[in-house]
Amino acid sequence: MELKNKVAVVTGVSKGIGLEVVKLLLEKGTVVAGWGRTQPDFSHENFHFFSCDVSVEEQVEKAYLATVGKLGFDIRILVNNAGFGVAGPFETMSSEDWKSMFDTNVHGIFYVSKRLVPAMKAADEGHIVNIASIAGLNGVANFAGYVGTKHAVRGISHSMYMELRDYGIKVSTIYPGSTQTNFFDAIEGTQANDNMMRPQDVAQTIVQTLETHPNYFVADVECRPLRPRGKKQ
Repeated sequence: MELKNKVAVVTGVSKGIGLEVVKLLLEKGTVVAGWGRTQPDFSHENFHFFSCDVSVEEQVEKAYLATVGKLGFDIRILVNNAGFGVAGPFETMSSEDWKSMFDTNVHGIFYVSKRLVPAMKAADEGHIVNIASIAGLNGVANFAGYVGTKHAVRGISHSMYMELRDYGIKVSTIYPGSTQTNFFDAIEGTQANDNMMRPQDVAQTIVQTLETHPNYFVADVECRPLRPRGKKQ
């Protein structure tokens, strides 16, 4: 897809991968509506921030109406990036944390995508990118809830592309490994470090996926750091 002058919605733009995607899209001439709980310390004439917690459908509806009111209904790109993880043993995980992860990581994709698909169908063109995780491909001890959400993202994404491909809409899923973001801030014993991937590299992969030929569709992209434990001694 040619990205210049297209309108995109990106969720989870406060920091990390979401903010890097916004910056790269703006460089390509895309008009970007950024949805997030916290406004990033960033401004650009083609960047429009809308306050939104994607886990709350009423907030999604409000952000959607505000976005189309300002930028029109013809939104061709959606990057469902909002998400978070809480670590801890399965049996001591609080039910509130468990539900919160599913509300944001899974239900948020549903709330946002269902509102943007009709206009993409009308345009006979659209691209939805769902950000999963390597945790969506295998189990991880002490991350059962997060892993469960990202496995759900994978299944939902594959079902979406089967429904939407005949309407000219691509649905791609990105599975990043450990990335230098604030994801690890709340996770005891692990912190972001230089052996992890840079968020701007993951963002570059997302934008390259968006720029593919109209009849070329990338279903799944797995991204990993080359040396997760650093250089071999």
